Amino acid sequence: MTPLLPALAGGLIAIGILGIVVGLRPTAVPPREERTSRGGRVTLTSRTRMLLLLGVGLGLLGWAITGWVLALVIAPVAVIGLPALLSAPPAATQINRLEAMEEWTRSLAGVLTVGIGLEQALVATLRSTPASINAEVSRLVARLRARWDTETALRVFADELDDATGDLIAANLILGARRRGAGLASVLEGLAESVAGDVRARRQVEADRAKPRATARWVTLISASVLVVLALSGKYVEPYATAIGQVILVLLLSAYVGTLIWMRRMATGKPLPRFLETRPDAAATP
Repeated sequence: MTPLLPALAGGLIAIGILGIVVGLRPTAVPPREERTSRGGRVTLTSRTRMLLLLGVGLGLLGWAITGWVLALVIAPVAVIGLPALLSAPPAATQINRLEAMEEWTRSLAGVLTVGIGLEQALVATLRSTPASINAEVSRLVARLRARWDTETALRVFADELDDATGDLIAANLILGARRRGAGLASVLEGLAESVAGDVRARRQVEADRAKPRATARWVTLISASVLVVLALSGKYVEPYATAIGQVILVLLLSAYVGTLIWMRRMATGKPLPRFLETRPDAAATP
């Protein structure tokens, strides 16, 4: 058996691992109005294309130096996959959105204390809305100005936020729109305090999770550096140059990457389920 077939088999395994890594990477979902179809085409960002070209170049260099065909696949997978696995999850973005909801809710409560209506208060908070949720609040205000029913506009607003905390805020605003009584400002103030406590707790959790992630990052970088040095040294890695050796190498690397994926999934919190649903008459948006 020539070394080419096992190398190709190992390459296919590595490509499968890359697919798993890309599939596990969380991506920001645009609002419903901004979601467009690209005909099923996969578009790569400029950063991904740059990393892919760098990985291919390193793979060609590794193949020329070591004679391992497997280097043509391992290098691109490592260059693209390892930064994705070792980077911090997008928890900071979620926390910033929660903090923005807390700030906006507190601002809305302050505006309501002057005695104006809910719709006017929502419009008045647009100027001071944090950037993280400015687009959603802007569309809410646009719907209210277009004479949408307040409850319907708030339900669509909650659907765009797509968050359990956003549902809680929208639900309280819907109740306030139905009853039109005093006390909504105090309820929103208490809700803002609750969200602020949640933000503090999440920041503490992320600070604790950052320590093992940093340890894993350093261990991976040191291990990768040692493997590269040993691969260029000659005799120590000669067993891996055979057909069976390259299959074993792919299995070992796959087990290591699988451990990184497992660790990342353990450190990624699951969002709370939503409880507010958009009514059928709110399906159309301006």
